[in-house]
Amino acid sequence: MTASPQNSFAGGDILIDIGSNGIARVTLNRQASRNAITFTMWQSFEAVMARLVLDETVKVIVFTGSGNRAFSGGADISEFPKTYATPENTRQFADTVANRQGAIAACRKPVIAEIRGACVGGGCGIALCCDLRFAAPESRFGITPANLGPAYSFTDTKKLVNAVGVSRAKDILFSGLLIDAPEALRLGLIDRVIPEDLLTAEVTAYAMRLTKRARCSLQVAKATINSIAAGDTEPSEALLDMYWDSFTGDDLKEGYAAFIEKRKPNFR
Repeated sequence: MTASPQNSFAGGDILIDIGSNGIARVTLNRQASRNAITFTMWQSFEAVMARLVLDETVKVIVFTGSGNRAFSGGADISEFPKTYATPENTRQFADTVANRQGAIAACRKPVIAEIRGACVGGGCGIALCCDLRFAAPESRFGITPANLGPAYSFTDTKKLVNAVGVSRAKDILFSGLLIDAPEALRLGLIDRVIPEDLLTAEVTAYAMRLTKRARCSLQVAKATINSIAAGDTEPSEALLDMYWDSFTGDDLKEGYAAFIEKRKPNFR
């Protein structure tokens, strides 16, 4: 993949690589710490997502972790004495995490998690904010606040329940145990299990397919599914506007022109 110069955030702990193929890779880059996420990294996700959303050359975003030991081991526990030192610090941390995870989940572009090794706590939270999760067979998954003492947020718990159901969500949160990739696939926590040596190639191939699809169709599909998952029974006015706009935009014109001309569409 030919890429633009790599951009770094949070002192190099988050790397962005924007390819000429329309795929941007976001790498959590603290390999020695199993890509544990510091408060500064959480703060930086706002700028990371804003950059990728505004870049019209980016059609698909892939989140991954540096090395093969971990996607992310979660929040950096060494910071907890400061993080939870006061109610104000606690609220600031929780609000920051919720806001930045929300930015990932709300991104109008498809977002894929490419997972190797441990995907735990806040790392699993980031993965659940992605649209799809592809994992190596040796990956392990867990949400472990019961092992440490804090509670898991309503928003994060809802994402977990949506993915695996009520009883399995209780099992995961109550036990604090790690589950392997085949079990995570069976539960619906992840979407594919792919041999580690093929994982990046398979994720890239899948993302490439998405870059060839109509952006408008993907955006409306994502917004509609997210609305349904949130419990909405009727579309919002904004969602209806997106739906009707899809019938007057350039994507549909290119799509049916390509069909009539018996060629592949070249969506913008």
